[in-house]
Amino acid sequence: MKRIINYVKLLSVLILISACSTELDNYPEPDATLQGSIINSNTGEPLQTEIGDRGTRIKLLELSWNDNPTPQYLYSMQEGTYNNNKIFGGTYNIIPEGAFVPLIQVSSEGDTIVDQSKIMEVPSNEITTVDFEVEPFLEVDWVGEPVINEDGTITVQVRVTRGTDNPNFQPNMNAVFLFVNNTKYLGDNNWDNRYSNAVVYGGTSGNDLFGEVISLTTRGGALPKGRDFYFRVGARTDYGLQRYNYNEPFVVSIPGNE
Repeated sequence: MKRIINYVKLLSVLILISACSTELDNYPEPDATLQGSIINSNTGEPLQTEIGDRGTRIKLLELSWNDNPTPQYLYSMQEGTYNNNKIFGGTYNIIPEGAFVPLIQVSSEGDTIVDQSKIMEVPSNEITTVDFEVEPFLEVDWVGEPVINEDGTITVQVRVTRGTDNPNFQPNMNAVFLFVNNTKYLGDNNWDNRYSNAVVYGGTSGNDLFGEVISLTTRGGALPKGRDFYFRVGARTDYGLQRYNYNEPFVVSIPGNE
């Protein structure tokens, strides 16, 4: 008899656990979509960046249940847009972070003096589009097209200028980097170290190059023939995390056979 009673108790516990699990599993999945563009205010075009921590990221603070929520992060695509279709519906404070003048600025006393973040309702099962205009630290523009040299290396030319007139965000330029790869997705997180070439500047020496034509040549000898390579130039300042500002990728088909 005791054995039967114990079996009944065990069965009751298992049913209770199963019911609790079923209830937890029945919570609705995140079905809201949050998308948008980070716009370069100087050009009106999405801001060139890279994918991942070293590029533009979107900080989300869900205010629906907590005034001090744990941040969530979305990452911008390389061309400056972002899209995530697995967001829980709710009210969010949305703050882009990247190689541009911060949208939230705090004084030395700890007071918020600028706040251009956005608080938005993101409804479930709907698409919410939120764009931001930002001032990049630097503008990087192609000058002409890449040139294939007689020795098989590639030379590119760019012009780097300040992207903001705000003197508080005009730190020294400390590097210009020619990124090379066999895919258009390239930058500080994805490049071929055989051919890419970085030039690093100390102190204020990099600032003398603003507005000038800068020539950069691949290193490591001739690039393999009969293949496509992508080129992109990033320039950075010594501000904060020292993220790069970029121009758009340029593809070059190397003639001949390997």
